[in-house]
Amino acid sequence: MDLALARTFLAIAEVGNFVKAADQLYVTQSTVSARVKQLEALLGQQLFLRSKAGATLTAAGVKFRPFAEKMLQIWEQAQHEAGLPENFRAMLVIGVEFTLWQRLLVHWLPWMRNALPEVAIRAEVDNSQSLMRKLQDGIIDMAVTYTPLHRNEFTIDTLLAEELIMVSSNKKAFKPWDDGYIYVDWGAGFRAEHMETFPGYEASAIAVSYGPLALQHLLVNEGAAYLPRRIVRPMLEDGRLFEVPDMPVFSWPVYIVYADTSDEEQFAIARQGLHYIASQEDISS
Repeated sequence: MDLALARTFLAIAEVGNFVKAADQLYVTQSTVSARVKQLEALLGQQLFLRSKAGATLTAAGVKFRPFAEKMLQIWEQAQHEAGLPENFRAMLVIGVEFTLWQRLLVHWLPWMRNALPEVAIRAEVDNSQSLMRKLQDGIIDMAVTYTPLHRNEFTIDTLLAEELIMVSSNKKAFKPWDDGYIYVDWGAGFRAEHMETFPGYEASAIAVSYGPLALQHLLVNEGAAYLPRRIVRPMLEDGRLFEVPDMPVFSWPVYIVYADTSDEEQFAIARQGLHYIASQEDISS
């Protein structure tokens, strides 16, 4: 199957609109429609329900989506492996959650280049669920995440313990039920602890799944949110943010997840480097 068909299908599934997908792919809407028609003919199934509001996946489209994603991932991996320059003996692919990129990977990459100059590195930034799926499919070699998937074939190694503290944009003593509190969804574990700690809490007017977005909001608007101490420390020191007094501090671990078969020396050195970089961070002060 032409991979352009899979890319087009996934673009439409993501944005829910043929016109927007065409803009994203830099092709005409008629090209997008023709590709979908060709793909539906190949599969013998209708993949989208079209309406004035856009396009939604049919039951067949929902079933096809993970296969389309896997086809593109495998092709990308094959391109990288086959295109490995002669002066590199291997490639290591690491996945990391968005909010951990600046924390760890920007420091780990030069460490790795120095430790293993003959190993090429590809880094993928994604959400935890997608990273775990890529690890299962063998698309990445290891993942750095807050929310690991517990499976028999995975080894889960604690990398560091993050502290989530409530900070506000002024000295007002916010509570989770106050107007202006932004709920940051740090994952299932945090959701459970948050509910247990604040049993009277109801849904906030603003909830986000990406911590840096809440931070940017606080820097220009009044409010409060739970954010990593390490990230907000400079803003606490210069007075742009304030730690809310008498609020509980949540411990939120970061993990390295990798397949049990990842016993090659390069993987061990990569994990060693991550632990070294993490040890250089002063998480709690």
